[in-house]
Amino acid sequence: MDNEVPAGSTTSTLGHLALGLTLLAFGLGTTRVIDGVTVADSVSIATYIGGIGLFVLGVLAFRDQDAFTGTAFAGLGAFWFTWAAGADTKFSSNAAGLFLVLFALLALSLAAGAAGTGLLRQGTYGLLFLALVLLAIGQFAGSSSLAKVAGWVAVVAGAVAWYGATAALAKWPTALPRRAAGRGVTATG
Repeated sequence: MDNEVPAGSTTSTLGHLALGLTLLAFGLGTTRVIDGVTVADSVSIATYIGGIGLFVLGVLAFRDQDAFTGTAFAGLGAFWFTWAAGADTKFSSNAAGLFLVLFALLALSLAAGAAGTGLLRQGTYGLLFLALVLLAIGQFAGSSSLAKVAGWVAVVAGAVAWYGATAALAKWPTALPRRAAGRGVTATG
């Protein structure tokens, strides 16, 4: 494995830890894999860590002239805060699905914008996009099974975000080694 680990900024590392923890709590609650834990139990984490915390980190990233990280964290902070604030409100399934689709588009933009920043960061946003799309489809179709699948995708996205941030702090490897072209391949015949 490649031992070159870009440390990134403190804002980026802390933000990805916050995003990872929020996604893990939200995803595990959605899957209901832990007895007695539901998605409603992640509202506090979504409000303070995912919502307010990420939004403030986004503003700090903008101050540091980091437009991508600022956009990512401010946008995702707005998502988590809005989701948590409306968690006790009854919305139609279509309204909830539309909300998820709109923020899935943000996640898709972030995944595209993260090209070249590393597989972990791009993977986090790509998996978040997939989780939100699956949740939206589940809302439109009234499918709790699809919501559980989306929850598992959110758990994986959270684990990827958490690992990426932890790797930056601990200087763990984040990339697989690359083979030189033609090496390891022999022609016969």
